[in-house]
Amino acid sequence: MFLSIAATCAFVALNVAAPKVLGDATDVIVNGVVQGAFDESRLASLLLAVAWIYVGASLFSWLQGTLTATAVQRVGYGLRAAVEAKLHRLPFSHFEVQRRGEVLSRATHDVDIIAQALNQLLNQLILSVLMLSGALAMMVWLSPVLALIALVSVPVSTAITVLVARKSQAQFAAQGSSTGELHAQLEDFFTGHEVIKAFGRQGEAATEFHARNDELTRAGARAQFLSGAVQPLMVLVSNLNYIAVAVVGALQVTTGTLTIGGVQAFIQFSRLFSQPMGQIGSMLTLVQPCLVSAGRVFDLLDAAEIPAEPAADARSTAAAEAPRDMSPSTPPARPAPARRASARVAFEHVTFSYGQGKPVVQDLSFVVEPGQLVAIVGPTGAGKTTVVNLLMRFYDVGSGRITVDGVDISQVPLDELRGMFGTVLQDAWIFTGTIRENIEYGRPGATDDEIIAAAVPSLVDQFVRSLPAGYGTLLGNDGASLSHGQQQLIGIARAQLAARNILVLDEATSSVDSRTEVQIREAMQRLREGRTSFVIAHRLATVRDADLILVMDHGQIVEHGTHRQLMAGGGFYASLHQAQFAGREQTPGAAEPKQ
Repeated sequence: MFLSIAATCAFVALNVAAPKVLGDATDVIVNGVVQGAFDESRLASLLLAVAWIYVGASLFSWLQGTLTATAVQRVGYGLRAAVEAKLHRLPFSHFEVQRRGEVLSRATHDVDIIAQALNQLLNQLILSVLMLSGALAMMVWLSPVLALIALVSVPVSTAITVLVARKSQAQFAAQGSSTGELHAQLEDFFTGHEVIKAFGRQGEAATEFHARNDELTRAGARAQFLSGAVQPLMVLVSNLNYIAVAVVGALQVTTGTLTIGGVQAFIQFSRLFSQPMGQIGSMLTLVQPCLVSAGRVFDLLDAAEIPAEPAADARSTAAAEAPRDMSPSTPPARPAPARRASARVAFEHVTFSYGQGKPVVQDLSFVVEPGQLVAIVGPTGAGKTTVVNLLMRFYDVGSGRITVDGVDISQVPLDELRGMFGTVLQDAWIFTGTIRENIEYGRPGATDDEIIAAAVPSLVDQFVRSLPAGYGTLLGNDGASLSHGQQQLIGIARAQLAARNILVLDEATSSVDSRTEVQIREAMQRLREGRTSFVIAHRLATVRDADLILVMDHGQIVEHGTHRQLMAGGGFYASLHQAQFAGREQTPGAAEPKQ
């Protein structure tokens, strides 16, 4: 930016010098006509000087534009990086109240608007201010009287700009809000297009879209109309100023106060003076949406983050201050993780609620010894998944504490804490990429042999071998080309490859058939060896071999024990078991029913 400003100063100096040299050339011609003899050598030198001045001005203008564009793109890069890093530090509660399309609009559309506006503003604003100052200085030097006439336009132009800015700010804010809502609605429609078609709601969806689109169009039209009114008004003021300068300048020529070349130069300077005034006014069209977008982006950047320990803050600061390489690069390969001893997990009087509502988990206490398999069961809404979310610090506990090997997880850096977990969630996440890349996400840099070794026990290898491209098969649109069960198997292979010492399975077998479920349970048995494992399950047949079953209801543990103990007790677990199998007699060791 310093180099860009220097180039702008040189460009302005040359542009301001050109009219004076042209005025001197005009005086040479006028004097030659009056005296009957031209000073051809002086005229030629003046015209040659003007030519070189404009060539030099063009070069400095190109240099200024290039330097400014580079600086602005780096600002945009840094802003996008800050938004992306912020998204990783936001708590899950933030995304529960923000629609995904709205967040994406701020991270992409609003950042682009800021970058585009800065590119034009920094190019024009600095140039306009310097050109305004240089032209005014030359005007005062040539004729203070004419300069005073030209200055009359300044307060008029300022009043017009301020008045329009006040009127258009609210419209640009409405336009930014409507854009975010439209993006959010489109994202919802695209994500749920199958449901929309299945229920025959295409007409209603189209109607809702057109309503949002009309709202955005009206807000945009009002905003652009108001801001666009500045330029014509500025042109009107400039033309009136030009007429006044021309008339008074002609009178000064007749009285001998000013030469014809001086008047010509002054008129050019008045144009150089009025043009930046108009440009500054027209910049209102860029400034208003830029301010709105900046407000939306900084609202996101200022949102409350997950509380982090000082060590994590120090690392984040160091990462932010480190120089960034804008060239794309491949993530470095990570070595296979060293086999760690399994962890001991303890919940100590934990209470948690979403927002200010009723507690979802109340005074929850239990201990999971290293290597144990713990199943968490209960009716829908009992708080099963919330327990795992608290364990992985997707949410912070309201009171009490959770420890891993005696250390409060609130004192453990988030990346280190979550690096202990291999997770298979109920809804598998498949991103656009090959099957190999989706499995490799568990441990970037893993070799093909390691990926296959993880895919075989999780049964991914079986169906991948039948695909023409094998592990190179490209998956897109959230893995729509695969069944939900196959997507879940890829998630299991990903956890197998990660080889973490705590395993979390949230309904990992809920989307597969009974035969595949038995095979996956055998694979999970191998995966769980030597690891502390948490299994959330609705299908009670999948947890019968658990070392400890925690039965939850209304956020509390109402029963705990092994399958045999709980069935023998005839309590809440036994009633769930009976209701699930609908009268099918089940005894310990009996054949498992088909689901």
